[in-house]
Amino acid sequence: MSLKEQLANDMKEAMKAKEKERLAVIRMVRGAIKQQEIDNKVELDDDAVIAVISKEVKMRKDSIADFEKGGRSDLVAQNEAEIAFLMPYLPQQLSEDEVRALVKEAVEQTGASSPKDMGKVMGALMPKVKGRADGKMVNTLVKEALN
Repeated sequence: MSLKEQLANDMKEAMKAKEKERLAVIRMVRGAIKQQEIDNKVELDDDAVIAVISKEVKMRKDSIADFEKGGRSDLVAQNEAEIAFLMPYLPQQLSEDEVRALVKEAVEQTGASSPKDMGKVMGALMPKVKGRADGKMVNTLVKEALN
């Protein structure tokens, strides 16, 4: 079953169970997927759907930091709940140690030796971790490895 089919089935279940919050999140993701399909005039496959969901999760994580600064604990809780609804649709997330190992491998593969080579390392690394690790964490670990 594709991710889009899974989302459609989960949306039906949420409607039947009257889970308003979960239903709203699923509808939002399906809308974002549909918008991507219309904009790019293509049918999205599972990898592209994962990219859309990852983007939505990232937006919410970024919003949480802003809401915490503003003292809006209600919005922080809402965004955390939305992230919790979205995470099951993403592949198993890599731990920091697993990402460190991939960074080390990518540095060795590309022969990178200084921070100037960061682009090469990120180019080799991102396809391996796409949707499975936070880009900020990967970026930070690559900077550490090259310094």
